[in-house]
Amino acid sequence: MVKHLKFQLPSILWAVIVFVLCNMPINNIGNTFSYFEGFDKLVHLGFFFVLAVLIFWGRINSVTNYHLISDLTIVVLVTFCFGSGIELLQWKVFTYRSGDWWDLFADMLGVAMAVFAYILLHKKQDFITSKTNYYNEIM
Repeated sequence: MVKHLKFQLPSILWAVIVFVLCNMPINNIGNTFSYFEGFDKLVHLGFFFVLAVLIFWGRINSVTNYHLISDLTIVVLVTFCFGSGIELLQWKVFTYRSGDWWDLFADMLGVAMAVFAYILLHKKQDFITSKTNYYNEIM
């Protein structure tokens, strides 16, 4: 378990950063930089895209034979629970923030982008592996 957990350390650290940034007060954020309507949704999308990619990276490096469906299920469930938890905390606990379903939608859209990239790269890796095995059998 600890062996597998060390590969998830970047995703755990990123999750802590995301948690802190999503739950800190945003009193004067408009004065610090100019942003546009929906900028926070773009930030959520980026946060969760990186989180999902880091979780996939940890899964790929921690197991010798990874499976597409189980990896997808794990990443989607973990990120959905994490995003839902953040929104629930913003809604009920942190009174200076408000929970928003659109934030959760943006979170899952970022995860969907990471899943799409993972599927493309997973298929490419399978193709390269099968091609290498074919050439090794011929030689």
